[in-house]
Amino acid sequence: MIDGLMFVFLVVILLVGGGILFIITHSRGKSRQLDVERYRTSWLTIEQQLVKGEEASCHLVILNADKLLDQALKQSGFKGDTMGERMKSAKSAWSNANNIWNAHKLRNRVAHETDVKIGYDTTRRALAAYKRALKDLGAI
Repeated sequence: MIDGLMFVFLVVILLVGGGILFIITHSRGKSRQLDVERYRTSWLTIEQQLVKGEEASCHLVILNADKLLDQALKQSGFKGDTMGERMKSAKSAWSNANNIWNAHKLRNRVAHETDVKIGYDTTRRALAAYKRALKDLGAI
């Protein structure tokens, strides 16, 4: 009787241990796979929304690019309660951290200041930073 119970006990321990090991190895942040095709489609939509001479389109694409990057950060498993915290967690992923931080600061101005004026060229530079950051994460 003890041999049978010992066998069942060992099987249960092995199953639980295997389950825990599976969860640990498959829930690591940066190993999560991003849907590259979905991100590329979203990115192309954002780029097409920019219209030279229409300031509202500049604001829109900056906000949307920032949201897309934040989604990629979350899905990649970077920790933080805010996008800024997630960006800090991802600092080793950035090929040009200054550019993406400047783009995010521009987004904050667009989101929080009522009289902010953003030109087409400034918007193109911000979009280039967001695109590079998405590439750095493997999203596009």
